[in-house]
Amino acid sequence: MHNSAIFITFILSLILSSKTFGQNITKASSLSLFDTPSYTPTKLVKSYVNQSAPKKGEITLAGFGSFDTLNPYLLKGISPINTPGMGMYGFSEANEPLMAGTGDYLPSGDEAQTAYCLICDAIEYPSDLSWIRFSINTNAKFHDGSHITADDVENSLRLLRSDLAHPRYLDIYRDITSIKVINPHSIQFNIKGPNRKSLMLRIGELPVMSKAHWTKYTFNDASSVAPLLSGPYRINKFQLGSHIEFSRVDNHWAKDHPLYRGQFNFNNVRIDFFKDRTVALEAFKAGDIDVFYEYVSKDWASAYDFPAHNAGEVLKEEITHRIPSGSQAFFFNLRKPLFKDERVRKALSLLFDFEWINKSIFANAYKRSNTYYPNSPFEATGTPEGREREYLLPHKTTLPANIFNTPFILDTTKGNGNIRSQLRQATSLLKQAGWSLSNNQLIHSETGDKFEFEFLVNQPSFTRVINPYIKNLARVGINATVRVVDRSQYKVRLDEKDFDIITFVYPQTLSPNHEQRLYFHSSQVDIRGSRNFAGINNPIIDKLIDNITSAPDRASLTAATKALDRALLWNYYTIPHWHLNYHRIAYWNHFARPVVQPQYNLGFPSWWIKNKH
Repeated sequence: MHNSAIFITFILSLILSSKTFGQNITKASSLSLFDTPSYTPTKLVKSYVNQSAPKKGEITLAGFGSFDTLNPYLLKGISPINTPGMGMYGFSEANEPLMAGTGDYLPSGDEAQTAYCLICDAIEYPSDLSWIRFSINTNAKFHDGSHITADDVENSLRLLRSDLAHPRYLDIYRDITSIKVINPHSIQFNIKGPNRKSLMLRIGELPVMSKAHWTKYTFNDASSVAPLLSGPYRINKFQLGSHIEFSRVDNHWAKDHPLYRGQFNFNNVRIDFFKDRTVALEAFKAGDIDVFYEYVSKDWASAYDFPAHNAGEVLKEEITHRIPSGSQAFFFNLRKPLFKDERVRKALSLLFDFEWINKSIFANAYKRSNTYYPNSPFEATGTPEGREREYLLPHKTTLPANIFNTPFILDTTKGNGNIRSQLRQATSLLKQAGWSLSNNQLIHSETGDKFEFEFLVNQPSFTRVINPYIKNLARVGINATVRVVDRSQYKVRLDEKDFDIITFVYPQTLSPNHEQRLYFHSSQVDIRGSRNFAGINNPIIDKLIDNITSAPDRASLTAATKALDRALLWNYYTIPHWHLNYHRIAYWNHFARPVVQPQYNLGFPSWWIKNKH
């Protein structure tokens, strides 16, 4: 072939390659893991908001525990966003993300794993999902008036992947291979891995921080420095551990953005922090707190008989929802030799009399969670079938023997305190594991160790659940105690895995994904600050998690999650607790909320003030 012909062929191949490449590029302003986004660029206002809601007034909310930093992205310290209850209200000091809808910032109330451009105004990606490019809205600004640029985005990821931030971010973004700042308003992330679209959503959740601000201040040593934000509220004033106040930004760059339409309707938001829920409830009754989200069933049943409520000035509502409930449980620390034997963990599970506790303490308010994924389609029921069974079959010889032919059902009692059957079963299991009774104390036949351990909690009210359980444990010769520590000490001990048994709640979503690695994967066992509290180090569990993170469609995701649920349950890594399928919320009657209630969150940022005190 002549050189000229070779040259022409080369040019044609480039043209065809370029054309093919162009045809394979998707450009959009939204992204969904499996489904078609519910909203379009021209109709992006959420269906569960009141676009005419007045923007006025002040509100005071109750936070629980304390906080000692304003940086929510660190391992060290507790920020307001990371204190119990704040996620329910939707007010925090979190930075705006590139896209909203899937993370903690402006979470979607009516669809799963779907995000819409916020700081970005467009995204691009190829058919093989090997990269994603974000075009940044040229109007996007921080509160000091400086424009948000690609350099800010790049530096935000650099900070989160450094050893200055919480280690979970390094795991979340582990499959980003490189970053390219194309120009001040365009940035590209090159990615790898089995579920790239999920990673693209996680990149969309990236909180965008000011590079200039964190060049001036030290990222991991700025507990009392208010971060420079870009959202509808700025931090007005605060006192560490006591309160924080937000005020509306009048010239907010995105005040007319469809995602914000009808939301964040209060001029000022104050959060007062309480270490005691009883004190917080009394502050609500006195009118010092405007809205109270109730977690204690006993209080919900009996503590609201006070004049303002009886006069109709305070309203109590039970608002049903379809939010997947969190995995709340007693978590065994398998790093401790005491809990390594599955028979021991099963015996301890048998001695927890939920039915008596639900009847005597909770006024029968709760449902037992026979799953890690309550109130969701991911609960493993019956025996495994179809795709779920296919996910489990390759591990048949190493999974618990009954997993294929016996439904997993936690033992139940009549709720009258009689647990003789459970005592017999537990005693038998403990004997098989080498434990025998001597002078009313269980002793291990080989080591001579006593069977004793400690429950670690940070909520004094939870001792009313644990103390009856401790009495049942004593009936078989187990010496258990409970220690109550404050929020900061609790966090440190969880970060260091310095505990025997804790209570905790893993948030679950409408599309389980990367967070399951953080909860259950062996790669997280020895990482300081990780959330694999049970210390699960099981290669089969790892492979079942991989099936979730690589699921190509929602049917596969559902089957893969059910398979993981079943394997976790049969290994007795935890003692599952209970759940509700409705919000319990009380508020003073000068508030109003939209007619349409979002099914997947409380939707509190769309409430407004209809009149004054």
